[in-house]
Amino acid sequence: MTNDTPLTAPKLAAKPAVRTRHISHINREDLYTNLEARIHYLHSFLDFNSADIDALITGSKYVKALIPAVVNIVYKKLLSYDITARAFTTRSTSFEGPLDEQPDENSPQILHRKMFLRAYLNKLCTDPSRMEFWEYLDKVGMMHVGLGRAHPLHVEYIHLGACLSFIQDILTEAILSHPRLHIQRKIALVKAIGKVIWIQNDLMAKWHVRDGEEYVSDNSDIVIEKEGYLNGKRCLMTKNWPTYRRLLVSEEKPAAPVA
Repeated sequence: MTNDTPLTAPKLAAKPAVRTRHISHINREDLYTNLEARIHYLHSFLDFNSADIDALITGSKYVKALIPAVVNIVYKKLLSYDITARAFTTRSTSFEGPLDEQPDENSPQILHRKMFLRAYLNKLCTDPSRMEFWEYLDKVGMMHVGLGRAHPLHVEYIHLGACLSFIQDILTEAILSHPRLHIQRKIALVKAIGKVIWIQNDLMAKWHVRDGEEYVSDNSDIVIEKEGYLNGKRCLMTKNWPTYRRLLVSEEKPAAPVA
């Protein structure tokens, strides 16, 4: 007896669809010669986007309320180590007052430096969608390696990185413990601030590390400017020095939370 059922070829398993993953090309030389390209790469890698910008702008009043306390806490920390405190015995670009051999929190040069840290932290509360915002953060890194100042200041990177982390820690705790901010806004603001601080950290490190040095020309074209200026324009808002000194001396308590 024969079987007349036609033979059929065995079914072959379907080949899985080939997925192509998108790979962004990053020009290595641009990272070291073009600040805008470097910032664009960092924004992309960290997913710094419009949601972060919105969180920073809408949350700026909460951060600003913390700044006086943050400034005092940071300088108390910096003055608690001899290696960081000694940086303040060197006259800054614009400060012409007397110097103490062992500065404390109320020494003239420390009150002067507090003024600029306060202005810098307020700068972090401005619009990060503008390139000028990141240009100034890059200039902050440059000024700490003795460039762009009439009286050079040299601060080693280990102290700069530690200080940025300390500032981030203070802000994170204060924001997360805010009694009236919704948890989603807290998370968004903490994430956005963290990204900005880590980009600042990179812009500090780039002036210290030797990565990409084969692309970088000498620093002879760097223009010396007054502190708080960028490309000839004032970009940090600092108050009248005598009035501001009295204000700083009186600021010993943290600011009240902003509703």
